Amino acid sequence: MQRRTVDNPEAVSPPEAARGDCAASAVTISDRVFARFRKAIVEGEIPAGSKISEPELAREYGVSRGPLREAIGRLEACNLVVRKANVGARVVSLSVRDLLELYDVREAMESTAARLAAERMDDAEIAELRALLEQQREQSEVKEGLAYFQREGDLDFHYRIVRGSKNARLIGLLCNDLYHLVRMYRYQFGMASPRAKPAFVEHEHIVNAIAGRDPQLAELLMRRHIRAARENVERQLAAGLSDEP
Repeated sequence: MQRRTVDNPEAVSPPEAARGDCAASAVTISDRVFARFRKAIVEGEIPAGSKISEPELAREYGVSRGPLREAIGRLEACNLVVRKANVGARVVSLSVRDLLELYDVREAMESTAARLAAERMDDAEIAELRALLEQQREQSEVKEGLAYFQREGDLDFHYRIVRGSKNARLIGLLCNDLYHLVRMYRYQFGMASPRAKPAFVEHEHIVNAIAGRDPQLAELLMRRHIRAARENVERQLAAGLSDEP
């Protein structure tokens, strides 16, 4: 792993890392290391498949090995890091098969989330979801039919619906785990898509179903939306091109 210069303003300073004078400080340091480490993995600063060097990362992040190991454990739970006997910890490797499997999981879980959201989101949350779509409508990527997903607009939409399901298990599995893997693919595969306009229209239909308190329709539309995205990926991959999930 190549040594990188840390210039993030949220970096953990050595003095803070060295204090260790109370449990609250340790938790705070671990959380901050986890967030920075996850971002570095997702955005490819630490490439997929890279071996994780604890001493190097401890020096770079200016923290002791304890908080770092805790962060690595949390990343392992998020499926961003894998640990093998006699090999150590590595950043997860990306594969086409794994990507398509993510879509299978998303289709099942997000369609359920959309059904629950139609039953449980309050009017204010639905209004905020519509406002988000209006903001995204003005993005140049949508107007020009390009991918607006790279800036997390797509995931923000899905994230809000999952939160609106009010189901803690779904929220944890999708928002704290799967979506970070999806972002990792998008960043590191440099994905682009011709699906921006149709996907945006699909988003509008999903919101209308949620606002109309029609859980069956919301579930069906979300299932079709995720499936269409998966089929688009498969077409692009079959043509030898990387694409947007």
